[in-house]
Amino acid sequence: MQFLKKIKIVKIEERPEDAWYDLSLRQLRKGEVHFYRVKDFLTGDWLFKLCVDPELGKTLVKAIKCPSGVRFAQLEGNTMVFQKSQDESLYYDIISLARADENDKVRRKIVNQIEDVPTVIRDNFQIQTYEKATGRTAPGKHIVTLTKADNEKAMITLFLLERAWALSQITPEEGLKRFEEQKQLKMRSKEAVKQLDTGHVWKCSICGLEFNFVHVETETKRKHKLKKRRL
Repeated sequence: MQFLKKIKIVKIEERPEDAWYDLSLRQLRKGEVHFYRVKDFLTGDWLFKLCVDPELGKTLVKAIKCPSGVRFAQLEGNTMVFQKSQDESLYYDIISLARADENDKVRRKIVNQIEDVPTVIRDNFQIQTYEKATGRTAPGKHIVTLTKADNEKAMITLFLLERAWALSQITPEEGLKRFEEQKQLKMRSKEAVKQLDTGHVWKCSICGLEFNFVHVETETKRKHKLKKRRL
């Protein structure tokens, strides 16, 4: 859970009525569309589009902006589908993990055994067989995750864990360590800021407010600002 807490997911736009093209159905669908901005400590910054189809009981999670790099570029436009399970309050997703070959060509492999599900997914999400989750049979022994039908942040997190984290060239432990080190550097940089009052005063000719002219200096740059005088 410590890793998932470091993934920041923020909804930035809601469209109560919108439309999208469903490739699997080859037809235009209508419903709600939501946009999320994501900062993932391991892979970088993302932008997701979620299409909620209440009529068919499914949600599409689509990556519309990915971090830089050959591997992640191949995920741009990728869609993960979450569909209604036997329990209508839960949606299932067939687990398929992204893999990159020696030429960085990305492919996906469906997981057939619970033991092959990454630990971070097993520890944080409900896992079941496809048959148990849906009440139907399918070729192969597919493994699925189950999430609340309205938990869109969990769906986005699963996209990252199945598609993006599997392509990362460093482990989550290494990524978290780098993230914390960068955070500490930024904090030290802020602490190193020097603010010096130049002694000059600027007065607004309209309202009469007075401001001190302040010299601001950090290790990398210099700037100036006006600071309201305390009377």
